Amino acid sequence: MALNQSGQTAGGFRGPALVVAEAVRREQVVDTIEALGTAHANESVILTAKVTDIVSSVNFEDGDYVEGGKILVVQASEEQTALLAEARANLEETQSQLRRLQDLGAKNLVPDSEIDTATSHANAAHARLDSITARLEERLVRAPYSGILGFRQVSPGTLLTNNTPITTLDDISVIKLDFSVPELHLNVLQPGFSILAQSQSFPERQFTGEIRTIGSRIDPVTRAVTVRAIIPNTERLLRPGMLLTVTIVTDERSSLVISESAVTQIAGETYVFIAGDDAVARKQPVVIGARRFEYIEVVDGLKEGDLVITEGAFKLRDGTPFKLQDPVPASRDGGETNMKQSQSS
Repeated sequence: MALNQSGQTAGGFRGPALVVAEAVRREQVVDTIEALGTAHANESVILTAKVTDIVSSVNFEDGDYVEGGKILVVQASEEQTALLAEARANLEETQSQLRRLQDLGAKNLVPDSEIDTATSHANAAHARLDSITARLEERLVRAPYSGILGFRQVSPGTLLTNNTPITTLDDISVIKLDFSVPELHLNVLQPGFSILAQSQSFPERQFTGEIRTIGSRIDPVTRAVTVRAIIPNTERLLRPGMLLTVTIVTDERSSLVISESAVTQIAGETYVFIAGDDAVARKQPVVIGARRFEYIEVVDGLKEGDLVITEGAFKLRDGTPFKLQDPVPASRDGGETNMKQSQSS
């Protein structure tokens, strides 16, 4: 007997409803939160000079990677160099005089007061040498840590003041990634949670990191909290200012899932139709969980292997006869369903 799409026979008598069904399957369900974040350097500084003087040499190029302590700029120091030589000579002379008097004092040939005076002179000479050395060091602009330099802003002959920018220095061995998350997720976020980040610059790469800090305040306008994650960047692919898509895994579990089309929600009631072995549809209330695209997690009401009707349910009532229109799809084994909880920017 031929059936049309409405389930009626050619003679006008209603027959079993044509439906499509699938088996309830078990998969790994992953709850995630998605956000957009901005990359920042682990350390970042605009380098300036400590004293005002002329630049005598520049020892770097744009974009160089430098180790901490490297001398980048030297300021003119002829006068200080001369004073340093004078201070060294004076220290040697006072120390020599002190040693001579100490030898004589050991033989009781000079009073202790002369030795004390010579000791004071030697200490003063040493302090002067240290002072001049420190002033010379102030004329050397060094990299405070290892990192990548920006564009050079000075040349030999430039008059440097303590307000003149020389260049920037960014430590990008580790990237700080800041992003906002709606306050409703505060109960599931904790420092130490793993994150995945992706950049349009490297669409095939996934960068892994972990949440380091959760902000102490909620933005009263956006009702979101700022979260900071740390991402190792040993290849130096990520740069400060990059926009990254962030995915946070908040939970992973083995759950039952079905197609979203199988679920009916009317007047606060959520249910599916089970395709019984007797070719009769049975209405079954269910409790659903996370959603992901066309799939829904089933928390209660079904068991693995149950056949649920995914197409044609609108024609059914509890106890309606049915006929399967297509073969039941095979259940997928070992699959993973990523249940997205929210997305914020």
